[in-house]
Amino acid sequence: MANLDVESSGGDRWNHYAPLITTTAPRSVPSSSQPSGWWGLGAFMWRQLTSMRTALILLLLLALASIPGSLVPQRSSDPNGVVQFRREDPELFEILDTLQLFDTFTSAWFSSIYLLLFISLVGCILPRTSHHLKALRSPPPATPSRLERLEHYRSETLEGDPEELLRSAEETLRTNGYRVKVEGTSVAAERGYLRETANLVFHFALVGILLGLALGTGFKYQGQRVLVEGQTFTNQLTSYDSFNPGRFFTDSSLEPYSLTLNDFTPTYQFDFTSGFANPLDFVADMTLTDSEGARDIALRVNQPLDHDGTSVYLLGNGFAPWITVYSPAGDVVFSQPVAFLPQDSNLTSLGVVKIPDGLPSQLGMIGFFYPSAVALETGALTSVYPEPDQPVLTLNVFRGDLGLDEGIPRNVYSLDTDSLTQLTGGETGRDSLVMGLGERVDLPSGLGSVEFTELRRFVSFDVHRDPTQLPVGISSVLIMAGLIVTLFVTRRRAWIRVTPGKKGESTVEFAALARGEDPGLAKGLDELVEAFSQSAKSTLKG
Repeated sequence: MANLDVESSGGDRWNHYAPLITTTAPRSVPSSSQPSGWWGLGAFMWRQLTSMRTALILLLLLALASIPGSLVPQRSSDPNGVVQFRREDPELFEILDTLQLFDTFTSAWFSSIYLLLFISLVGCILPRTSHHLKALRSPPPATPSRLERLEHYRSETLEGDPEELLRSAEETLRTNGYRVKVEGTSVAAERGYLRETANLVFHFALVGILLGLALGTGFKYQGQRVLVEGQTFTNQLTSYDSFNPGRFFTDSSLEPYSLTLNDFTPTYQFDFTSGFANPLDFVADMTLTDSEGARDIALRVNQPLDHDGTSVYLLGNGFAPWITVYSPAGDVVFSQPVAFLPQDSNLTSLGVVKIPDGLPSQLGMIGFFYPSAVALETGALTSVYPEPDQPVLTLNVFRGDLGLDEGIPRNVYSLDTDSLTQLTGGETGRDSLVMGLGERVDLPSGLGSVEFTELRRFVSFDVHRDPTQLPVGISSVLIMAGLIVTLFVTRRRAWIRVTPGKKGESTVEFAALARGEDPGLAKGLDELVEAFSQSAKSTLKG
């Protein structure tokens, strides 16, 4: 940004030759007119805040302040990661949470930097915009009295009417994109205001990004849902497994539609060299129902569904064994598919079943599902392929108070066993329950029985609404356009003076001056002299 600040950076030659361009002496400001006291301190602080140097420092601080957002999990995007961090290191968690590092982008210190940067940029841009508009309406500067003192100077002696030569000079400068002003026997010209215009567009677009992110983030939302084959998701708040709304979110922001998962089909290629199955494609065949009716869609990885400003992304998949639990009397007390979370590339999966009612005591079960089960030499099971060639389900049973009646939210994918009594597996001396598809086994202690009834698949998807994409996208395009124009457009002033001489000859002087560094200024002046010579010859012949 520093090299884009055309009006406030560079221009040493421009300022060096200023006494040659204007003869008006700068007027000193009486010291008595300078503000003092609190008003003076406030004016000084405002000047410091609205300087481009401060804006650059704040932009750097904003970049540094966003680093914690990528180093530690954020409550807005990874709430489960925050819970896991707290479980693994509670002491460090308390320190980081006090510093608001788990809410980096909504923390007081990040918001302060963000707001100060916004104010600084606006304070920089508005005065420059006013100055630029005045400069656009102002005529080019007067012709210096001694052009030969400028670094880039040319002089030629030509025959012809001085008036005709002056008109040729004016026409040549206009043809080369200069704004011109004829004064006496000379023509003053200036061009390159597009550079400052592009510079302002660059900074306004940067403010647009900040403003778009600040406002758009308040209206965005993001939710996740696990959906088993045959189930339907309705886009309402109670249907989400987890939901992260923006500050200005309301229930009316949710567009009415539903998604039904009909089937999920993965495609794998077995690598005989490594012995692993490489995923090639994942396709979730779904039915979308909205105000226009029902229609079939295919949801793939990196091919989200876009619907009424929201995007639905396919995140993951796995198996959901249908588990049925019977009471000692044979009554069904639990019967539904349970999503088991994959633990490796062969989809060895871990799941939890909680039975709060219908049995003599509350039961919790921790299970492992093996799509292609193979027994190791130790007797342990493992899965060798992610497809269900030989599905096996094992369960460890726990009895006791599950804590579901305490009114405290519990994670459905974990089971707190600290206050429970383990009945199978581990050090109980009793083997874990092992079932193939369709098999039914008895629960220990006469508590009933459990059945591996059916095997279904599940998918997890993310519903994301981000109204910042359009304004940020437009602002980004304007930033690139402003940057490109700023890099290739130069700010120049040029003068041509025609001095009548003897015997019908006139001395034509050419001079040019650039704002900042302009390596092509000398060549540009030569081209201007050549263009003028051709124009003058054509005028004289005519």
